[in-house]
Amino acid sequence: MEEVSINQIEFCQISDRDRLLSIIEGLLFTSGDRLKLKDIAEIIEATEVKTKNLLLQLRDEYLKEERGIELITSNNEYYLAAKRKNNSYIQKLLKINYRQSLSQASIETLSIIAYKQPITRVEIEEIRGVKSDSAVNTLLQKGLIIEKGRMDVIGRPILYATTSDFLTYFGLNSIKDLPNISEFEEETE
Repeated sequence: MEEVSINQIEFCQISDRDRLLSIIEGLLFTSGDRLKLKDIAEIIEATEVKTKNLLLQLRDEYLKEERGIELITSNNEYYLAAKRKNNSYIQKLLKINYRQSLSQASIETLSIIAYKQPITRVEIEEIRGVKSDSAVNTLLQKGLIIEKGRMDVIGRPILYATTSDFLTYFGLNSIKDLPNISEFEEETE
């Protein structure tokens, strides 16, 4: 009679789907950072379509169960994060405030960049009507915006755009999830 190892027994009892979900979960946990869909697919040796389907299944499992983590998707990148409803407890553990508040100037500047990106500092200042150096620097330091290149005009001013951290900070999957600006215009009228 052939000897069977414990690993062979475990493999027989676990479906291919469950094994791949386990691998993906391990990858996301171990990386501690965002992973691109194509990179996950490459590692598990599956198509991007199959990998995306597995990621959606994993996300749904986290949503159904009372788990402490969730799978976040942003710009076709995936990562694990603590559920937002548990943030106050995590802040106590780490003794920090994740959501350090932004100043009014930073919020205005960030809103302009989010809706008009890529945009130069001068264009931001024209919209706000005041200097925005400090607000732009604060947003850069917090990782909510990045330098996205330079405009092809005299002086080659820096263009700014939002980051994946911006999407995460505001719970958005993509920039398309921003509220339609016309909704705000109707409210102010």
